[in-house]
Amino acid sequence: MASTSAETSHPVVFTTQTAYPLPSQKFMIPTSWKRYQLSQLVNKALSLPKPLPFDFLVRGEILRGTLAEWCAEKGIGEEETLEIEYFESVMPPQKMSTLPHEDWVSSVSCQLPGYLFTASYDGTIRTFDYSQKLLHSAAIHTAPTTSICLVPLSSSSKHFIASASHDLTARLTTLSLPSDSSKPVESQTVTSLHLHTAPLASISANASGSHLLTASWDGLIGVWDTSIPASDEVPADEPAERKKRRRVEDDASRPKRKAPLSVLKSHTARVSKAVFGRGEGAAQEAYSCGFDSTIRVWDVENGVCTQTIAASSKPFLDLALTPAGTSALACATDRTVSQYDFRTAATNISASAASLLHPATPSCVAVPPPSGAEHQLLTGAYDGIVRLWDLRSTKSAVTSFRVWEGSEKKGKKVLSVDWARGVVGVGGEGGVEIWRVGEGGRMFLGN
Repeated sequence: MASTSAETSHPVVFTTQTAYPLPSQKFMIPTSWKRYQLSQLVNKALSLPKPLPFDFLVRGEILRGTLAEWCAEKGIGEEETLEIEYFESVMPPQKMSTLPHEDWVSSVSCQLPGYLFTASYDGTIRTFDYSQKLLHSAAIHTAPTTSICLVPLSSSSKHFIASASHDLTARLTTLSLPSDSSKPVESQTVTSLHLHTAPLASISANASGSHLLTASWDGLIGVWDTSIPASDEVPADEPAERKKRRRVEDDASRPKRKAPLSVLKSHTARVSKAVFGRGEGAAQEAYSCGFDSTIRVWDVENGVCTQTIAASSKPFLDLALTPAGTSALACATDRTVSQYDFRTAATNISASAASLLHPATPSCVAVPPPSGAEHQLLTGAYDGIVRLWDLRSTKSAVTSFRVWEGSEKKGKKVLSVDWARGVVGVGGEGGVEIWRVGEGGRMFLGN
């Protein structure tokens, strides 16, 4: 009988940051194995009642082929023990619905369970439910709306939406969402925020909903509280005759003009985004990025810039903090999304911890809530593709999907992404699409 040689094996130690750790031990793994066989082994060793699919990281790179192929590419010897980290696989993105809009959609929010809010270049904010029904639309601004956010001041029925626009103002609007679906949704703009002399790029709220930040092309960042003034804090800049007519109007029905608490000045060009910090003391700290190729850290209480991250010739378009709040993810016109760790010494902070290269300019970035996947992020780009990344493996995206596929709007720019509870809202030139994106078997709509 002809003899066959034994299959080559490689020593491996498994680690994980999931809730499913293996005992610390060394395994001899056939080098012909791929992700599927490794996942079967982990499930068998864990004796899980319901199998979970896992992906595997080898030295910061997701294993795509066989173990032998990876070792050959990296020049790893047969005797060298490999540490392989496993994590729950990401389910393939699933398209849920399309929300048609006649104009570009600059901002999407899916932070309120069961509802979706959109801001369009026609100055209108729209409210949809998960059945794609348009519940309400309100023409809030007289020029393109660039950004919206849900302000966490909401009661069970009344919610607050903050919006920013090219009309040089931001606005705070109350929105009633009655539990009885037969009753209409109503909205009222209660205050307008006046500071900027150029179009506004973004607006964001802190975790408690007590304060807002506005970022503008005039290089300024406005700091605001969300209280509604009893009277105008900023005089209207209008002709005398119009002022006289306005005196006889019902003053209660008009949004009160609000002044900022303070102004943050340090950027030397357009400010693209400004956000509050996360975690303890977050309300006193803010982060911003701009066309001056800098990311800046702010002491909000004292109104001073405490740290500057300078990147040569990298105008930044968008910024998000990681769930832990220890680093920033910033989109730039050089087709990268870079991670900057604030825990790094100030002398080294200009060097990014990770850089994700895109085929086209990335316009927006979103991260899951603090309770979500710590290492994951979503990016939208001008090629009409949304990509899901894992910061532990930056060579390529974990998965991606093209929005507005198969329509005449295919290939249109993505301008906004938002991500909460496995629901992803994507806005841009093609309108809005809603997708389900998440980990393993724990991704449920509305949970």
